[in-house]
Amino acid sequence: MSGQITTLNHYHSICDQLAKADEDLGNIIIAYGYPPLWTRPNTFESLVHIILEQQVSLASALAALNKLKERLPELTPANILSLTNEELKACYFSRQKILYTRSLAEALLNGQIDLEELNQLDNEAVRDALTKLKGIGNWTVDVYLMFVLGRADIFPVGDLAAVNALKRIKLLPLSTTKDEILDISVKWKPYRTVASMMLWHYYLSHKVL
Repeated sequence: MSGQITTLNHYHSICDQLAKADEDLGNIIIAYGYPPLWTRPNTFESLVHIILEQQVSLASALAALNKLKERLPELTPANILSLTNEELKACYFSRQKILYTRSLAEALLNGQIDLEELNQLDNEAVRDALTKLKGIGNWTVDVYLMFVLGRADIFPVGDLAAVNALKRIKLLPLSTTKDEILDISVKWKPYRTVASMMLWHYYLSHKVL
């Protein structure tokens, strides 16, 4: 099924297809092997984690999440709302991310959002539902669709790591526009999520070397 990544074997098969179709992606696998199949469960915690990752390093976001989990026995919407702003600040939450996380918690508690129902919706319906919430934009929805719902054809054009990796492997000028980036990504349909994971794999591996 092209709409969703189903198994690790399916994922590796898609990587191989992309590698044959695009030499630059193929070179990533030659140099660094297959990218991990990054996944997260469809939970409130996963969405909080993605909110924490907005515009900060992955390490900083994980530190905040872990600090929060030390304070709360269970990460639920009700438990989040029981914390004061000062308690959330002590968990490294910025003022904005306190607001965004509270908004998400309230939406889940009042039934505005149902995570199981989101799993049944198409990509644009998920995007429409989530972007109604304060602080959730297209990048957050893209990551949710890719990592949590396993949707196979998402390209996160707002993600600097993926875009910068693409510019590097294709030797594109820094001035390359978002529209030009999206035009390149169209060639990877219907598996742009997997191409994105290959780009992240390159970015993370290349950074270490």
